Amino acid sequence: MKTVEKSLIKELNSHKNLKKNLSVPLLVEKISSRNEGIITETGAIRATTGTYTGRSPKDKFIVKDEVCEKYVDWGSVNQAIDEASFNKLYKKVVAYLKSKDELYQFKGFAGADPKYRLPIEVINEYAWHNLFSRQLFITPTDDELKTHQSEFTVVSAPTFKADPTVDGTNSETFILVSLKQRVILIGGTEYAGEIKKSIFSVMNYLLPRKEILSMHCSANVGKEGDVALFFGLSGTGKTTLSADPYRKLIGDDEHGWSPNGVFNIEGGCYAKCINLSEEKEPQIFNAIRFGTVLENVILDDESRVPDYNDVSLTENTRAAYPLENVDNIIKPSVAGHPNTIIFLTADASGTLPPISKLTKEQAMYHFLSGYTSKLAGTERGVTKPEATFSACFGSPFLPLAPSTYANMLGEKIDQHNSNVFLVNTGWTGGSYGVGKRMKLSYTRAMVHSALEGELNNAETITDDIFGLEIPIHVPGVPDEVLVPKNTWEDKHAYETAAKSLAMKFHNNFGKFTQASDQIKQAGPLYKS
Repeated sequence: MKTVEKSLIKELNSHKNLKKNLSVPLLVEKISSRNEGIITETGAIRATTGTYTGRSPKDKFIVKDEVCEKYVDWGSVNQAIDEASFNKLYKKVVAYLKSKDELYQFKGFAGADPKYRLPIEVINEYAWHNLFSRQLFITPTDDELKTHQSEFTVVSAPTFKADPTVDGTNSETFILVSLKQRVILIGGTEYAGEIKKSIFSVMNYLLPRKEILSMHCSANVGKEGDVALFFGLSGTGKTTLSADPYRKLIGDDEHGWSPNGVFNIEGGCYAKCINLSEEKEPQIFNAIRFGTVLENVILDDESRVPDYNDVSLTENTRAAYPLENVDNIIKPSVAGHPNTIIFLTADASGTLPPISKLTKEQAMYHFLSGYTSKLAGTERGVTKPEATFSACFGSPFLPLAPSTYANMLGEKIDQHNSNVFLVNTGWTGGSYGVGKRMKLSYTRAMVHSALEGELNNAETITDDIFGLEIPIHVPGVPDEVLVPKNTWEDKHAYETAAKSLAMKFHNNFGKFTQASDQIKQAGPLYKS
């Protein structure tokens, strides 16, 4: 089964100039000498990603074979490609990389819990992609490296461009996952996020089959050992809200929930930098130092000081840094079972409450819905917020049917009596273009109250369109902000926008035919 994989990986591993698990300083020297990036005034490396400044979901494929055919939820998200096409392109990519003067190898792990971790190998054409991999995955100790046996390999060749008419791809870009050969091929894009998300997709296939819930969420833990999860798509605030000076960070994006509790899948953070400031997000701001990789951030030509407000390349500017760059982390990145679960959405319609307490059924409804507004820059072609429903707040990364993850979450909520909240970090006082983004200080105050248990038995009112229970008072937040309609000058416009969003929920949920009647009825009250 692994004959092709082993022979081709062996060819790359025997490359005459393969740089293996280089230290951060050596990689920084390589990046600088090869003109792959610029050293900033903080010591971070700034690289640009060329044409593609976000993920390319339409260029991602899973090889359809006897190993995964019965399990993968095939469709527009999990597009199929045949084995023959994969093998042909695989050989082309390996031949292309063998001609390069240098290649870079990183061996490490995905999964902080040794019982469930996946040994991985990443072979990069670019030194800066290798540094990115080192910072985002879990670096082995010297002893672990001696016995490391990779179980999945990422082969990244950004300057190799596919020919769709010959290679069976949709464009020059490709992200191909072979679960049989345990290889991921990436080419035609310099956006480093494809490396980390491809491994996450693999973990989302492997972990549930071991009865472990894989989750697109950040996580932290309080002084009393209370654990919180923050689900949400890119740009909704996972990294920002989990970086709390009063709580220890477990991780900012990808986690597993095993019978023992929560563990981080990664070893670093991939934080958005748009409008970053030390005042608003001190932990992230101060984590950007030597060894950090900055993507598409504009620098001053002379001082090399980053301008985080400049979006001339993209709004999806990023910083990749190891967890150790954050002062208050829990190490290793494992903790107990979650007390509080928060679903984050950036609602561009400005009609969802900034915080609401969910019943078990509402939690399942909103988890399956995964509503948010896709923010500019996260994917190719997205230039303004677009309403989207992404099942389990991570549909692009889920090889299995959404119900697999949703059912597991529901069981765990019941088992551990977790409290669930829906938090809108999007717009208030009007829709995008009229209203304003919710103040971060307000969102932090609401999240704090939820984590402290202050909202578990708080007095609420029921939203007559969405059926959500809204607290009438949260310390540190003006009462009128809590009820969206009260923030709109044009009440009729609010009603129209809210009812329109409610119908989008209903229309989207129609595809979940196997959901129970209780879950189906937990959606918006307004139906037409």
